[in-house]
Amino acid sequence: MAEKKVWHRFELKRRSKGLKKRARKAEGATIRHARRFVVNRWENIREVRAHIILWLTGIAMLIALVGMQMLWFQRAYLATEPISGGTYAEAVIGPINTLNPLYATTPAEIAAGQLLFSSLYSYDSSGHLKGDIAVSMKTDDAKTYTVVLRDDARWHNGKQVTAEDVIFTVELMKNTAARSVMNASWRGVEAKQIDKHTVEFTLPATYVAFPQALTFAILPKHLLCDVQPSSLRESSFSKSPIGSGPFSLRLLQVVNAASGRKVVHLAATEQHYEGRPRLDRLQLHVYDSGEAIGQALRTGEVNAASDVPIDIASSVNSQRYDQVAKNINSGVYVIFNAANPVLGDDSVRKALQIGTNTQEIRNQFEVKPQRLDLPFVSDQVIGADALRAPKYDLDAADKLLTESGWIMQNGSRIKNDVKLQLRLVTRKSPEYQKVLAVLIKQWKILGIDVQQQVVDVNDTAQNFAQDILQRRNYDVLLDELVIGGDPDVFAYWHSLGILNFANYSNQTSDDALASARTQLNPELRAVKYIAFANRWLADAPAIGLYQSNTIYFHSKASRSLEPGEKLVSNNEHYANVRYWTAEQGSVYKTP
Repeated sequence: MAEKKVWHRFELKRRSKGLKKRARKAEGATIRHARRFVVNRWENIREVRAHIILWLTGIAMLIALVGMQMLWFQRAYLATEPISGGTYAEAVIGPINTLNPLYATTPAEIAAGQLLFSSLYSYDSSGHLKGDIAVSMKTDDAKTYTVVLRDDARWHNGKQVTAEDVIFTVELMKNTAARSVMNASWRGVEAKQIDKHTVEFTLPATYVAFPQALTFAILPKHLLCDVQPSSLRESSFSKSPIGSGPFSLRLLQVVNAASGRKVVHLAATEQHYEGRPRLDRLQLHVYDSGEAIGQALRTGEVNAASDVPIDIASSVNSQRYDQVAKNINSGVYVIFNAANPVLGDDSVRKALQIGTNTQEIRNQFEVKPQRLDLPFVSDQVIGADALRAPKYDLDAADKLLTESGWIMQNGSRIKNDVKLQLRLVTRKSPEYQKVLAVLIKQWKILGIDVQQQVVDVNDTAQNFAQDILQRRNYDVLLDELVIGGDPDVFAYWHSLGILNFANYSNQTSDDALASARTQLNPELRAVKYIAFANRWLADAPAIGLYQSNTIYFHSKASRSLEPGEKLVSNNEHYANVRYWTAEQGSVYKTP
């Protein structure tokens, strides 16, 4: 054994000497070749360097020419277009305290509900109702509606969406223990299952505009049937829901608890019944103010923002973002409280109507809002385009007030030793404060003393809805009225309407509003609404200042809300969300 180890050491030593000898020979050969073909010929290279430079220059030009030719031909078959994939980050106003659509009240909560959940009907990009999960609807008397559901809708966990889910959701909305924000709207409505994919709704009275109510989010019965309605709001489902919409929940991220800064992370639904969205991810970045949204746009924290305030919109970089301004079916009105003895006088209201220059108010804004003369949007009613409010006439307004006994003395109107004074109440916002300034100026010319009260709705010490609206605690109210997808404004202007902020009462107007709700024939329905609008203009319970609008921003590279789309409300801009994109890339042109 020892002899074998010695032999191995001898063999390795002998081979090592051989390798060293061959390496020295290779080194010597390399040096000789270098001297012969490089060093000894260096002078020759220097002599022909001009030719070499010329040859290299020619090669470089040839390569550049080929590259330019390739780029030139690429333009013929490649184009820069929006591409699928990527993440779209949109800023919305919060807070967001729940992801359950039964309790959604803020823009952020409503947006999350629309992306996570499906509904029977939704609004399309033209502002009209279209079937979402519903494929058809039938009614003979506008009191009983039969709705048929599609059979390929699935919850994000793979279970099928059925008529049982629709009925379960309706019963939850009606249940006072569930505390749904839609409870009042569904009282008295009965929902019955006809078969697995058919639901019948029976109303307590004829109501033509009922289809507008079928845009509610549908909840999964199989996940919530064992949850007590009184516990639903605080349940785990309300924090981490399973829906059937175009996007599913990945994560609700709390960025800053103190400011309410959160991010809702959503992923595209792979097997959505209308097809997978082009985006891979969609994020809702929740902020507590318009100023915070403006800052997020400036820093690039998001690539889009919805319902940006007018004063913030003017500071957004137009080189980086596209602005899309849309009229929505809401209006800003000056509403006169007829319970005030002064405003109970038709002549005073008429004087304010013709003594208010609404065009000057609209001119205050960089993005000019559309004129709104009527208690509804004119294109909602056939033939309503011809109706107009009386023209601005300061002399006629002065005459009306004087004839009513309000005499101008030292710049003020006096009657029976009482000064004409009105308390005008509004919400705190840069938009309304601009309007307020113009109104005070114009009405001062008429001799009216305006006492303004601006309520900060974000101040927990002030409750605008309870302290101001419910109590009708104002002489004049400057506020927005949401009209929606149908011209039914019964709640605002009928004497029995729960939102009749003007305390307006007129038998002709009441009859027209009540009758219009029962008319299935669009032409006859339009006649009723025009009759109501004419009476409304003559009585002047309010002044229409302008149609509300919403301003949307998105980055130049993304595609989302388009200029040609029409919105019913600022929360209805997801009609084409399946086709939104976040990025651009080179794609082959189709022949």
